[in-house]
Amino acid sequence: MTEAMIRKKPGMVSVKDMPILQDGPPPGGFAPVRYARRIPTKGPSAMAIFLAAVGAFSWGMYQVGQGNKIRRMLKEEKFAARSAILPVLQAEEDERFVKEWKKYLEEEARIMKNVPGWKVGESVYNSGRWMPPATGELRPEVW
Repeated sequence: MTEAMIRKKPGMVSVKDMPILQDGPPPGGFAPVRYARRIPTKGPSAMAIFLAAVGAFSWGMYQVGQGNKIRRMLKEEKFAARSAILPVLQAEEDERFVKEWKKYLEEEARIMKNVPGWKVGESVYNSGRWMPPATGELRPEVW
C-alpha cells in the first residue's frame, strides 16, 4: 500500500498538506490491563484459621483442666482410703513386731546365758532412746 492510497490523495505535494492521522484508543478506551498478581482465594481466610487454632487450643486446655480435676479427686480418694486403713495396718505391724521381738529376746538370752552381767533386751547404746530396727524385720539367725 502506498501513502497516496492511505491518505486518499493522488500524490504527495508536501508533508504539511497531509491530513493528520494519529492512532488512538478506541471509543470508550481500552480494556484495563491486568498487571497485579491474582492469587485465587482457595480455603479459609487467615482469620478463620487463627480462630480455629484458638478454639482448638482452648478446648484442649479445658480438657487438660477436666483431667486434672479427675486426677485430683482420685488422688484425694486414694489418700483418704490409705488414711482410713493406716491404723489397721499399723496395729498388724505392731503385733508382728512384738512377736518377733519376743523371739529375738529369747534368742539373745539363749546365746548370752554364760556372759556375766549381761541384761537381756538392754540396749548396747547409751543414747537413752528406743530406736526401731531399720530393716523392719527381726531375724536373729542373721545376727
